[in-house]
Amino acid sequence: MGPCVFYKKGYKYQLTRTFSMTLPFGAPFDISTEYIDFYFSGQIVIRVGYAWDGASGPTIDTQDSIRGSLLHDALYQLMRVGYLNAAYYRQKADALLRDVCEQDGMIKLRADAWYEAVRIAAGPAADPASEKRELAAPSSCMEAQ
Repeated sequence: MGPCVFYKKGYKYQLTRTFSMTLPFGAPFDISTEYIDFYFSGQIVIRVGYAWDGASGPTIDTQDSIRGSLLHDALYQLMRVGYLNAAYYRQKADALLRDVCEQDGMIKLRADAWYEAVRIAAGPAADPASEKRELAAPSSCMEAQ
């Protein structure tokens, strides 16, 4: 058998340049992961190679949703891996999604609908149990783990 490939499914987009922005709220302490740095000051840096799935649910991705979905997914990932407390940061991440989408040209009605949808349905995405699991190919690699 040749070498195994290990991967995760479920991503649509991948950064080709580092993205940085100052958020209206900060991390409880400086956080540094392989792809995301989030600082007490509110600065977030998402590095080249970060993958995210864009808009979820019965909707479509549009240019006015890309930046908001990137930030939302990165913050939810930090919740899933235990760096951010979901009880505190989930509402902030959801409001940021709405606000950034509006800043990028999304009509207010749609941005508000997205906000309501993530408030109602996105809670499990902040749960560590929702972290995408590692897969392997060929199938014999799964048995060898």
